[in-house]
Amino acid sequence: MGHSQSRADTLMLASMNLIQQAISVFDQDLQVVTFNRPMVKMFDIPANIARPGASFESVIRWLVENGEYGEVGDVDEFVKARVELARAFEPHYMERTRANGRVISVEGTPLPQGGWVTVYTDITRTKQQDQMLRARSEELSELVLSRSEELAATNRKLEATNAALEETKQQLTEIEARTRLTTEMMPAHIAHLGTDQIYTYSNRRLSAVMPGRPGNVLGMRFADALGATAYGRIRPNLLKALEGTASVFEFTDEDSARRIRVALTPDRGPDDLIRGVYILSMDITEETQARVALQQTRRRQMAAQLTSGLAHDFSNLLTVILGMQSKLLPLAPDDRAERLINGTLAAARRGGNLLNRIADMTRSRSPRPQSTDLERFLNDLVILARPSLPDGVALKLNVLAEKGPYLLDPGLLQDSLLNLILNARDACGDSGQVTLTVSTVRDTWIEFLVGDTGQGFTEEALDHALDPFFSTKGSEGTGLGLAMVYDMTKTVGGDIKLSNTELGGQVTLRLPLRHARATPQTGLVLLVEDNAAIREDIRIMLTETGYSVIEASSAAEARVLARELPQIALVLSDIQLLGHETGIDLLRDLSHDHIPGFLMTSLPPGSPVWSEAQQTAPVLSKPFTKTELMAFLA
Repeated sequence: MGHSQSRADTLMLASMNLIQQAISVFDQDLQVVTFNRPMVKMFDIPANIARPGASFESVIRWLVENGEYGEVGDVDEFVKARVELARAFEPHYMERTRANGRVISVEGTPLPQGGWVTVYTDITRTKQQDQMLRARSEELSELVLSRSEELAATNRKLEATNAALEETKQQLTEIEARTRLTTEMMPAHIAHLGTDQIYTYSNRRLSAVMPGRPGNVLGMRFADALGATAYGRIRPNLLKALEGTASVFEFTDEDSARRIRVALTPDRGPDDLIRGVYILSMDITEETQARVALQQTRRRQMAAQLTSGLAHDFSNLLTVILGMQSKLLPLAPDDRAERLINGTLAAARRGGNLLNRIADMTRSRSPRPQSTDLERFLNDLVILARPSLPDGVALKLNVLAEKGPYLLDPGLLQDSLLNLILNARDACGDSGQVTLTVSTVRDTWIEFLVGDTGQGFTEEALDHALDPFFSTKGSEGTGLGLAMVYDMTKTVGGDIKLSNTELGGQVTLRLPLRHARATPQTGLVLLVEDNAAIREDIRIMLTETGYSVIEASSAAEARVLARELPQIALVLSDIQLLGHETGIDLLRDLSHDHIPGFLMTSLPPGSPVWSEAQQTAPVLSKPFTKTELMAFLA
């Protein structure tokens, strides 16, 4: 590469030396890049001044001191003025008579990388011919000759200006191409609308952010490109932007089921008039799902803090009540007293069950998604649910989604769907039908619809059925069933909605759609764990599944093994290891080698280290079973 560049530079300099005009090139630091041979000869410049790297100031000073500009009073001031002009370089054309009587034209043009090139042409002969023509031609008036000279000079200036404009045009074209390439690579839709709401610019990412829309929307109306529903959600903010008010907002695009964040910025002209609107829109579906899950986890933690103390005290009180009533029961003087004591015992036991349900809702339970075969999961669910349905209530299953596998928490999802099916059973009474429909909504959600042929939800139930302790079953209900389903759903970033259909009530449960990759059952696993007993247990789990295992107790030891054994398929490391380095540090180092990494820990999910670890790799909470480990690695 260096040899080719050197050869190209040599050829370029040789070509410049063949040109009869003198050429000088200076860079943006006002240093000589090159002088061609006619340049050195025209001004008789010595070698130490004509060398690359010489300063513009030294060249001008040498020319002044050697009489190039005639008599100059203050040399330093003259040189300083020429240097300042060079720093603010502008395209120019001029003609001047040298001290030796020769007339030259000087044409300067800036370079796109900075600096400039100047061309000096000896036009003495041309000027002499013009004078001869003036002397010999009596028919040409002095005015015509003067105008001809002015026109010639103007033409030369125009040529210089055109060259500068052409170079500027080329630079603008290159800048526009780089800008478009940059915007095309961004994971967002960037566009501009005129005041007539027609696209004047788009980076062709609309269809990626909002699936189902056209890719090229240039020249289209905004409403036609988005569709009526999405346009209706954006229109109020768009009208405000066209009036001068910027805004950032989010909405759910019903056509694609994606969550979209939109930023609208007014385009103000120099006169402060609105010329249109800049639009930046991003798909934040996964971000929203993660945010919902985090918010629900924090609510759980707050609820646990509020209820744990109260639950402990109430549990003690109920224990005392149960004990005292149990002692009173043998001493009951008559049936009426026995009934009162039994009623008190039943109420106390019901209070205990209620405390257990509250504890279930508030206890720390991190979702554990694993590779789940949808068909097998639903078959198991039907086996569990059917015995709980009366003979007159049928359970119908419609599976419109692919079998999978999907990343789901089967325990949480099974509890939720069983709860919904049993609620639908209660709504049907002695006869009717419960329908479970499973489908996918584009590539965003896996959707479970549980419908019944009952009376449907009342208006009050539609508003409050997901609230804790709201129940329509009187004393038989705790009001925590749907609340628990809501909690489980939000914990994994999903959504739940109640509605009525022509047949009865319907609950829509949506969970983030995540396809599971097939779990490799063979390969070499680098197991990093500083506790020998735990390391042995995990090694047995892995080898029984079909993996080969190599072990390390520290990040430094594991790093050496990873370098020497390129056949390592994955790394499973504890977060806390021997030494000052953690499993997080190890996986960050090995990420350059593209080795899949997984972390495990005994730390609680709410700890700062856990949050930091999740930004690096998936995290599995200890203790775990072999099944849970295999699901995690999937």
